[in-house]
Amino acid sequence: MKNKIETPTIIDFWSGNRSLARQEYEREILFALLKVTEEEYGKCLIKENTAEYPGKMESLAFSEQNHDVLVSVAGNKKFENTKAIIIPIPILKNILGQRVLIIREDDKKQFEKIKERQSIQALRLGIPETWSDADIFRHNEFNVVENGNFDDIFKRLQNKEFDYLSFGANEVLGIFKNKTTNLKGLMIDDNILLSYRFPLYFYVHPDKYKLAKRIEIGLKKLLSSGELDQIFDAFYGKIKEQLHLDKRRTFVLHNPLLPEKF
Repeated sequence: MKNKIETPTIIDFWSGNRSLARQEYEREILFALLKVTEEEYGKCLIKENTAEYPGKMESLAFSEQNHDVLVSVAGNKKFENTKAIIIPIPILKNILGQRVLIIREDDKKQFEKIKERQSIQALRLGIPETWSDADIFRHNEFNVVENGNFDDIFKRLQNKEFDYLSFGANEVLGIFKNKTTNLKGLMIDDNILLSYRFPLYFYVHPDKYKLAKRIEIGLKKLLSSGELDQIFDAFYGKIKEQLHLDKRRTFVLHNPLLPEKF
């Protein structure tokens, strides 16, 4: 019988500062990869922390909050000066980089008329402070209004402080349902798609080498068995049809934050 490699009995998983849709999916992937590595590494428990960290505090998730693992986009500038082990296996098939807009109902016809890139660039895009998206859109010469937070940004859209919001196709339906229930006059645009590479990876505490190796081995097992695809399909298999992504007018953007190795 193989000697089991020691690994933390409890894994501190931080999943704050993200939508409920992302939390549920990322948690499911972590559970699955830990399960398929139990024979070699043994059982463990996940302690999930959903605390919201304002501004640059997110970059302290390992150094001060001492979390073991989190999920973030490749090239996240919040972590550029943070030591971390990044597992270079994307877990979301870039659906987070397929950006669908939330707009005011009164502006529906204006967005339907958009044919040229310059037209959408000229409108004001609202983005919460410190979100990586802001740098991507600025790089692509979009008119970015980076201010406020995830909770107040919908009210500010309603108040016409900017013209639209942008969220991943995987989360826009849930976000709209959860965040705009008490706000009138907002809708999900059905005409525009902004597309750029925006892969999600596991980031691991720099001292948790064995945990990082376990996550890498687990993800490879999920990939080879097809289970990673099955989990994706269970969560997002109908998104393409629900949001008719292939029928939208698509504008492709460049992501300058994506490291060449990814």
